[in-house]
Amino acid sequence: MSTDTLEQVVTPQDVWSKVRRRAWLTILVPLGILAYLTYTWFAFGVPDLLAKAQPERAVILATDSVAYKVHVTKLLRRDILEVAIEGERRATYDEADLPDWVEVDGKDAFVDLGEGYLVEIIGNRMSFTVPGYGTIIGQATSDGVDIELPEGEVPEWLLTNPKKLDARPTLDRRVQVTRTKIEVHNYFGGWENFWFPFDSEFYGKSFSQLYALALSADRLNPDYSNLWYMVHDFLENPDWQHGEIFVALFETIMMAVLGTITAALFGLPLAFLAARNFTPSMFLRFGVRRLFDFLRGIDMLIWSLIFIRAFGLGPLTGALAIAFTDTGTLGKLFSEALENIDNKQVEGVRATGANQIQRYRFGVIPQILPVFVSQVLYFLESNTRSATVIGALGAGGIGLMLVETMKTSRDWENTSYIIILTIVVVILMDQTSSWLRRKLIEGK
Repeated sequence: MSTDTLEQVVTPQDVWSKVRRRAWLTILVPLGILAYLTYTWFAFGVPDLLAKAQPERAVILATDSVAYKVHVTKLLRRDILEVAIEGERRATYDEADLPDWVEVDGKDAFVDLGEGYLVEIIGNRMSFTVPGYGTIIGQATSDGVDIELPEGEVPEWLLTNPKKLDARPTLDRRVQVTRTKIEVHNYFGGWENFWFPFDSEFYGKSFSQLYALALSADRLNPDYSNLWYMVHDFLENPDWQHGEIFVALFETIMMAVLGTITAALFGLPLAFLAARNFTPSMFLRFGVRRLFDFLRGIDMLIWSLIFIRAFGLGPLTGALAIAFTDTGTLGKLFSEALENIDNKQVEGVRATGANQIQRYRFGVIPQILPVFVSQVLYFLESNTRSATVIGALGAGGIGLMLVETMKTSRDWENTSYIIILTIVVVILMDQTSSWLRRKLIEGK
């Protein structure tokens, strides 16, 4: 094309027109995105959510998930004083074995919370000395609580009303007074009673002491060797339920494995019926493809709710939900892989006199095997996470135990424990699937 022709095709007006259009797009697109975000901000009620948010409660729950507390409780109606871990009766200290920061004199107590925070409980009266603020006095009566405070403005960490006194000057110190009890909470980092229950013969022993007991021939329990007795106490720990959690994790893994394998076994033969180069019937292909759309169009959680109604609670429900959803997804992926195979390899196998099954076995399967293996292993890894969510709906496994610990709003350390174990299982499944892919596909 000559220069004169180019000058006739591209004019300055055309250039400026394109520049103006691009300038408008540069302005309008960000404005459109901003308008959409503004709409969703108010349509989804984000301002109301932020107004109702309780960040201080989130901090408290986060603290509870990595720490435990010891309760010093004066039950006024029964006139008794108890010192217990997490307020549990089965984890109550004996009078001869109290923590060194608690002094008990009959039914009264003196509690040193450290750094100058002191609590004195005498009868139905509590005095709480807070450095930099003064002494808070709360006296339980038949009608509620009489409260005496230092002069000045009441701090935010101090909640008072005629029925209750609640003082929490720091995250790890708390005092409560009602007409029925006086309670002091002292927090410590870590997970108490994690290895053995409070009443176990192994509780509080060091690693070297446990190692010596494990090798000792003198049995603490005539029915068990010392090593097995340790394993028994660990698994049967009533506070942490290690044994039940491990069984629930196994159920979750089996749920994912059974559902994924079932989906792969049904999805592969159906994929041949949906592939254009293997099924000449358009009506059959159309029907199978719409079946795939139906199966994967309904979310896994919806399938789970349907099967819970049909078969009740249990891991089988979760496995069926995974199998139905993934049959549609894997079937579609396999059918696309079948349509993209190299027919020359199939024709080469046919030339040897092989029958149809042999052609599929030696001409088709080797070509789609990498896709088959990689997709199945990826879905197995993903379904391990999905099985946890399905279990929370009632299908069992670790998801159900996770929801149960969250409902109480007090066992957040147990919730953290379950979440950590779930993450570990997902990481292990990811590493295992990567190793299997390398072995089966790359031969390494």
